Amino acid sequence: MEWLSVIPPIIAIIVVLWRKEVILALLAAIFSAELLLALKQDSNVIFSAFFGSIERVISIFNSPGNARLLIFSLLIGALLAYVRNSGGVTAMVNKLVSKGIAKSKRQVGSVTVLTGMFIFIESNLSVLTAGILSRDLFDQFNMSRARLAFLIDSTSAPICILVLLNGWGAYVLGLLNNYELEQSSMEVLWGTIPFNFYAIIALVIVIYTVLTDKVHGPMKQAEQTLNKVVIKPLQNNNEHFVDDALVPPSKARFMLVPLLTMVIGMFVFMFISGNGQLSQGDGTKSVLYATCVAVAVAYFLLLFSKRFSHKELVNVGFQGLGELLPLVMIVLLSLTLGASLKELGTGMFIAGLVGEHLPLILIVPMLFLAGAIISFSTGTSWGTFAILIPIGVPLIQSLGLPPSLVIAAILGGGIFGDHCSPISDTTCVSAIASGCDLLEHVKTQLPYALFAGVLTLMAYFIASLVML
Repeated sequence: MEWLSVIPPIIAIIVVLWRKEVILALLAAIFSAELLLALKQDSNVIFSAFFGSIERVISIFNSPGNARLLIFSLLIGALLAYVRNSGGVTAMVNKLVSKGIAKSKRQVGSVTVLTGMFIFIESNLSVLTAGILSRDLFDQFNMSRARLAFLIDSTSAPICILVLLNGWGAYVLGLLNNYELEQSSMEVLWGTIPFNFYAIIALVIVIYTVLTDKVHGPMKQAEQTLNKVVIKPLQNNNEHFVDDALVPPSKARFMLVPLLTMVIGMFVFMFISGNGQLSQGDGTKSVLYATCVAVAVAYFLLLFSKRFSHKELVNVGFQGLGELLPLVMIVLLSLTLGASLKELGTGMFIAGLVGEHLPLILIVPMLFLAGAIISFSTGTSWGTFAILIPIGVPLIQSLGLPPSLVIAAILGGGIFGDHCSPISDTTCVSAIASGCDLLEHVKTQLPYALFAGVLTLMAYFIASLVML
């Protein structure tokens, strides 16, 4: 009966493709997962599944990390609203263009990617900062928000898992410290960098997209059908602004100061929560605290500028919160589905499909594939690491497999599946940061992720042939 545990994610995928509604798909998947759980315990399965679904949603708030993520996702709406209504974004766009930093599509893409790479400390902060900075630039140069979502999403997680001087590295190191290997956990972890083929290939594709200004597949279609953004001059002013912003330029500091506050605050809070060690810091606490401080800074900047009254700023903030409620609901339901699937044992079942009797050279490629399926089905790369590392390390110990190669395949598989999944919180935050529709982001990014995934699978097969 274990095979039934894959039904909920399959239902989610079918409903998304059929109805193009993520929330409906997630609700259907959660109910089906709770129905399967109720079948094991209760005869009155319909009622148990219904009330179990409600209680599962409530249980998400038992985790401080989940609660922080949801509050952070809401507060981003207020921060975006303050920055947008201040005129700081349009002023910053004009400044970058006038300074020659963003005179072409290639330069705009480079600014976006370099910003995401620079903020390697936390993936959500990376996509958020790069997205806010670049969304109006993309509009001005008639580049789709789907392209922006792809660039920031495919920069953040790959750079975080390659640099490792962040919460990602600390998390994986904590998992590895539970086992005794010939090399130290730190040596194994640093050794994964050259073998993390998916992250490397994803970044190469991002750089290719920026340098060539070429897009393919559904993203090309999205750009062709993009409504051209009209640039109109302001009366009695040589500056310009983007029509869809509807806010004349003011001062760039109204955008820069809150963003810099958020980025610097993230480093500071990671340092404090890690007791002086940046890599040991609490990512969910730090990103929430940094965002709270940034919202407060944006509020007081606008209040003291006398451009808005306190009452107007409160209204603007709540309007921003309201704009993001649908996406925050998706994040909540994604976390709920992940919790249901964890209790159902979906991840462990998929991991078991790797099998104990595979030829040696297929074990590493299959671990990558299993990681991709688990991450895609559950919407969490970190959860995938927690499931597969306890499976991969015993294989290293018993079969003498190269430790860094095995761990790199697991890490890469988790990121690959996460990039493809419509129920991933990182995918949702990327859509929020870029102002792109979630399903459009998934649809336009999928061909790129699949292409990188196929190349990675081939690379792990070749590496296994050479090293085993």
